[in-house]
Amino acid sequence: MSETLEPALPRELDERAEKLMRRLCDRGWTVSTAESCTGGMMAALLTDIEGAGHGFDRGFVTYTKQAKTDLLGIEPGLLDRNEAVSEPVARAMAEGALARSSADVAIGVTGFAGPAGEGCEEGLVHFAVATRTGRPQHRVEHFGAIGRGPVRVKAIEAMLEMLEKTLAEA
Repeated sequence: MSETLEPALPRELDERAEKLMRRLCDRGWTVSTAESCTGGMMAALLTDIEGAGHGFDRGFVTYTKQAKTDLLGIEPGLLDRNEAVSEPVARAMAEGALARSSADVAIGVTGFAGPAGEGCEEGLVHFAVATRTGRPQHRVEHFGAIGRGPVRVKAIEAMLEMLEKTLAEA
């Protein structure tokens, strides 16, 4: 039984997502997502905002290395040289989502939501935001072993913060 969507996302995340999408729409921008550990939850949240669908271009859920290569165009060598949960991969995911869409801004996320395998840090999540006009921005979080659902919720919160900051600075 799935436990990661219970309880529902906190109301404040819904409200932040709505404000973000309205700001994107007001600016005439669209967003794309490239998600691994969040499994498309960010795309689902952003497309659930009534009247703001024109602010979302597309979402990529790329859980495997092969999916990252096929859908986002990430070089297999980059994935061979780096851990799947790393800064270079998060940056490549955001850049790939931007390149493979018509969006103005893209966000990538990769992490260990939990439980993590041997040698993996549960709650480690890397994020990147890419725009057509600037260098991708990176962020790393160590949420800890708080559980799969809570890590995903915290990851969505961090993604919203990064997109808000990107809009504010653009």
